[in-house]
Amino acid sequence: MRKIRVLVVEDSLVFRELLVKNLNADPAIEVVAAVRDPFEARDAILEHKPDVMTLDLELPRMGGLDFLKKLMPQYPLPVVVISSLSEKVFDALNAGAVDFVAKPSGATRAQLEAFARNELPVKIKVASIAKVSKWKKNPIDEPDKMLGGANKDYIVAIGASTGGTEAISRVLREFGSDIPGVVIVQHMPPKFTEMYANRLNGECKLCVKEAKTGDIVKPGHAFVAPGGDAHMELTKVNGAYQIVIKKAPKVNGHCPSVDVLFDSVAKVAGDKAVGIILTGMGGDGAKGLLEMRKAGARTIGQDESSSVVYGMPKVAYEIGAVEYQDKLSDIAKRTYSLLSKM
Repeated sequence: MRKIRVLVVEDSLVFRELLVKNLNADPAIEVVAAVRDPFEARDAILEHKPDVMTLDLELPRMGGLDFLKKLMPQYPLPVVVISSLSEKVFDALNAGAVDFVAKPSGATRAQLEAFARNELPVKIKVASIAKVSKWKKNPIDEPDKMLGGANKDYIVAIGASTGGTEAISRVLREFGSDIPGVVIVQHMPPKFTEMYANRLNGECKLCVKEAKTGDIVKPGHAFVAPGGDAHMELTKVNGAYQIVIKKAPKVNGHCPSVDVLFDSVAKVAGDKAVGIILTGMGGDGAKGLLEMRKAGARTIGQDESSSVVYGMPKVAYEIGAVEYQDKLSDIAKRTYSLLSKM
């Protein structure tokens, strides 16, 4: 089986050597070059034609983000960003990176080795099958038909993973303040989810925040599940939808899990919900979306052509959970159309 050819771009010699050593220990990966800055990276890309590039954002001579913006229009390449806690990761995803991993801060040598041997290879393997999508360049269109007043009894639930930060942003930017309350699970490390929610809040007409227990889900508001060791569920108290954040083991390898959210929406909102499953690796959310559909909810899955990784939507479609399969640019319109008929 052909190995995944990886280019490592990292200015720290010690960390660069650690990455090379541990990535090469994975039988599915071969590091074809390891360089310290974007100028060396450009030459290495032309010489070695890697399948995936890992990219530090803090680099000498030219920042990683600037390099990514110059690279992607000319030489589209799946990129996994390695970053400390910084909002720059979302700029990198917007510029075309497939995914990111949080660089261990203050970690021991053993922890760094574990990161390079376990967490990073998983991201690289997913990136190797990802499409470097072009939808980010598509103009944003307003949905054809607005609701003219959202009903507090309705819910929109969204789940995504790899490629989902930009996909969710695209959908939310097309929602107006008339949309029912929105609940979101995007697989992401802790602390980054709060930054992501704040970023969305500045981009959208909705009020977007990282969710906490007791939040009331009402029209024109969206809530992003916090990353970490807890799941997000929807409940109903005194006629109002509320959020509960519960610490619990991972489901489908994830915490928070899309399945957990969708299962709770199926039980609480029934036929007064729209479920949306977007790009992502694996099958998290598929069974929960099926439960939503069985409960009478309307369901939408992102299609293969517009997905960075057609994993979660594919599994959902194959088990019959997806009622409508749409390209990303049509999902907001479809949502409004379904809500107008409910």
